[in-house]
Amino acid sequence: MRAARFKAIKDDIQRNLRDQTLSVGSVAAHHNVTPRYVQKLFEESGVTFTAYVIAQRLTRANRLLADPQLSHRTLTAIALDAGFSDLSYFDRAFRRRFGASPKDVRAVIGTAP
Repeated sequence: MRAARFKAIKDDIQRNLRDQTLSVGSVAAHHNVTPRYVQKLFEESGVTFTAYVIAQRLTRANRLLADPQLSHRTLTAIALDAGFSDLSYFDRAFRRRFGASPKDVRAVIGTAP
């Protein structure tokens, strides 16, 4: 039961990554559990709720930035679409995670044939 609930919670997060107000409280309310229960599920998996959400948002942003069909979209639009509201935080977190700036990732698709 816990594993199924945890999967449902992670699926819910994936569907709502764009929502900048996504929080442990909103996810818990949606699943009729306490915020602490959600936090414990993530802690048992070795990551915090916040770290999981940020990692998923960064992965989404990286995928969007690397998509040649989306090269017309601005870096700001990509960041917002991934759920980030603070662009400087997005840039710092992206660099830490991928070792390159969002602009660098975008530049790579510009050089592809």
